[in-house]
Amino acid sequence: MKKRIDKIREKVKVEGKVIVSELSQLYGVTEETIRRDLEKLEAEGFLTRTFGGAILNLTPQNDQLHFYKRASTNIEEKKKIGTLVVGVLENERTIVADASTTVMEAMKQLRTNPSYIILSSSTEIFRELGDSKMKLMSTGGTFNPSSLSLYGTHAKETISRFYPDVALISCKGLAANGLITDSSEEEANTKQVMIQQGKKVCLLVDHTKFGCIGFMKFADLSEIDYLITDQKPEEKWIELCQKYGVKVIYP
Repeated sequence: MKKRIDKIREKVKVEGKVIVSELSQLYGVTEETIRRDLEKLEAEGFLTRTFGGAILNLTPQNDQLHFYKRASTNIEEKKKIGTLVVGVLENERTIVADASTTVMEAMKQLRTNPSYIILSSSTEIFRELGDSKMKLMSTGGTFNPSSLSLYGTHAKETISRFYPDVALISCKGLAANGLITDSSEEEANTKQVMIQQGKKVCLLVDHTKFGCIGFMKFADLSEIDYLITDQKPEEKWIELCQKYGVKVIYP
């Protein structure tokens, strides 16, 4: 099923829209099965279902979904990324982390190490990792109840006072020209400051984010040191990262 969903995702990216009946014939499954696949992709914010088919969301809508809803999508992919992050951070100690669900999975992998100091714009981190051995710090700021994040002037000013070893960030889309985007201006502004302050920057993205474009640019690949993903990207993405000096890490 997973491979079929990935093929449907690529088809939507290329063609902009798909028809349920055509997908049913193409992949040899029932129309009801295709509808369930499209429901999953809609839950990711990747597309919008229409009568008899679906259309691509040019601007991902994930920020309209609650954190817990987004956390339930692509779970295995996020866990793979989180495991890889542990190796990258082996010699680092101070981390600034955004409020994304992908970064949260990475934080869970670090919970038993008491040497880490985490500064985060996430409020969920205190529920998830309140009993961990890490030292947790909050950016403060205005609370977003949908993303369970903190943003605004106070959050940015707090982040700007620190110089962490690593910034851990995710995004809504990585464009073919190297633009890194988010669908929320509030989140994008916070991530910009994290990137400025981090001595190294790790971009955590699962394979569904490649080729997608969000509402607002907040970085270029040239500002990233590591791109950590759940499977080997297509050669064009590896070449793009090499162009900007980004080390690509995958299982």
